[in-house]
Amino acid sequence: MLELRPNCEWCDKDLPPDSDEAYICTYECTYCAHCVEHVLQGVCATCGGGLVKRPIRPKQSYRDGHKLGLGNNPASTLRRHSKWTRDEVDALSRALRDIAPKDR
Repeated sequence: MLELRPNCEWCDKDLPPDSDEAYICTYECTYCAHCVEHVLQGVCATCGGGLVKRPIRPKQSYRDGHKLGLGNNPASTLRRHSKWTRDEVDALSRALRDIAPKDR
């Protein structure tokens, strides 16, 4: 199950569970739409993988007898921050931005 991390790991913008501005990689590194486009250029700062819109978890369970939704599976409150410098992120983005994520 996705953690639904609460912030952009680059600029620290709040990204609540219902945000349509949140992007993730396959390791769940989480970034806002602005940083994905203007800083990361579609490349995860950590793994070099692609970034996709994070799905939005329903607020409640719509299936009787199942413990689904945010009420039963809350989002993470642990804020994370990238350990990479801007120069390191820029170098990785330049090297990978023109290679499709499936080919990286």
